[in-house]
Amino acid sequence: MSFQPSGIFVPLVTPFTAEGELASADLERLAHEVLSDGAAGIVALGTTAEPATLSLQERREVVRICSKVCRERGVPLLVGAGANDTAGTIRAIEALHTEADVAAALVVVPYYTRPWQAGVVAHFEYVAERSPLPLILYNVPYRTGQELGWQSIVRLAQHPRIVGIKQAVGSLDTDTARLLAEPADSFALLAGEDALASPLLAMGAAGAILATANVCAGAFAELFELWRGQRLSEARTLGNNLVAPACALMSEPNPTMIKAVLHAEGRISSPHVRLPLLAVTDRAAVAAALHHVRALDADLVRA
Repeated sequence: MSFQPSGIFVPLVTPFTAEGELASADLERLAHEVLSDGAAGIVALGTTAEPATLSLQERREVVRICSKVCRERGVPLLVGAGANDTAGTIRAIEALHTEADVAAALVVVPYYTRPWQAGVVAHFEYVAERSPLPLILYNVPYRTGQELGWQSIVRLAQHPRIVGIKQAVGSLDTDTARLLAEPADSFALLAGEDALASPLLAMGAAGAILATANVCAGAFAELFELWRGQRLSEARTLGNNLVAPACALMSEPNPTMIKAVLHAEGRISSPHVRLPLLAVTDRAAVAAALHHVRALDADLVRA
């Protein structure tokens, strides 16, 4: 259980064909592309992958492809395996451990049932005690309807099988500041808000898991290296330049705009998403997002 997450991890979209089938070749190519651009690893079956719409067989195929790419490239694979069913979460993690090379499971705060804080802590501790894989917690209250406060995170950080947290709380909040001010050994805080990645890295975050890195992996990887290398002026400039493309890529429900831009760039064969999501039809919005991405790319070339 010595895995220590660090760097930029890309929660890959799940590309589909125009007919709505899994586009396996697109997924494999995209995985290689983001790693070639400097990503430290990839995440399969995160929120951005639309996992709730995938069949069991499709989920297994996504993990198989991502595991193969990560094994070839010598980088870690994280896989989303959390649910609001404690026993089901354990079964999902056990299946991952059996079927693929996975460095850690990304496990979301239990959603919908909204237990008390003590119940959330008990859920994670119960899973961690029985998990064959290290856990990275996923704190995203605007999706789960459930807060996970800093005291609970500090307690969970002491567990040897819990190695980090993706903190996606929608703001630079006091809880996150306290966690970064009092870092726990062998526990990594990973930024989960794309537009806020730069200030969190400046404050000491160990890395980030960012949906928009599907499009901008190279820029985020460079940002991580600049902050780590204490090149402060360059890091601030790049971080500021990343805000507009990050916001544009998240301006529609995730991952609809990301897929639209990837398709416009010729990186996936279709922008198709599955219901209840709808593909972006506002061509002006797609063009604006693409403009921001290309301006960022031009800035990186000039730098």
